[in-house]
Amino acid sequence: MNVLVIPEDFRKDQYMLKPLIEALMRSAGRKKARVRVCRDPLLGGVSQALKWSRLEEIIVRYKGMIDVFLLCVDRDGITERRKSLDHLETKATQFLPEHKYFLAENAWQELEVWVLAGQKDLPGDWNWQDIRQERDPKEAYFIPFSHSRDLVNEPGEGRRTLAREAAGNFTRVLRLCPELNHLRDRLQALITT
Repeated sequence: MNVLVIPEDFRKDQYMLKPLIEALMRSAGRKKARVRVCRDPLLGGVSQALKWSRLEEIIVRYKGMIDVFLLCVDRDGITERRKSLDHLETKATQFLPEHKYFLAENAWQELEVWVLAGQKDLPGDWNWQDIRQERDPKEAYFIPFSHSRDLVNEPGEGRRTLAREAAGNFTRVLRLCPELNHLRDRLQALITT
């Protein structure tokens, strides 16, 4: 199974999404799934990632090679984001040939929260619900945590190392991030049909 993860901007997101989606696919029963992150075209932001014309361009380009297209974006505190993703899923399903799938998920509130969920050494005074509800958890939690681990100078400002650690502790990520559990369940349902 070939999976193409479509981020809103691959330049930093690729470091988080590849290991986390590989772990997600293993959890969904697809240990041998080949996961790659879409780097061409560069979407450059959530507004571009939510445009059907841009997604259609990606699907047309890669549909001969890809079985599952997976759009992963930040929620950014926007309560209507799920409706937008549902709409895109419907359009893609009508557009894709049989046995090709498109799923979309929003991290609550940003992808960096998925990475933090897999960390065993978060500061003791941090409250998980506060992290999940923070509108800007990247700035409030992720970057300070990356600094504390002396990882900000690596590619992705710590995202590479911390996402690999989170993927190794993926059961915890699933427990703390219900949207990923939901995505895994939807993937399993598609894969077994």
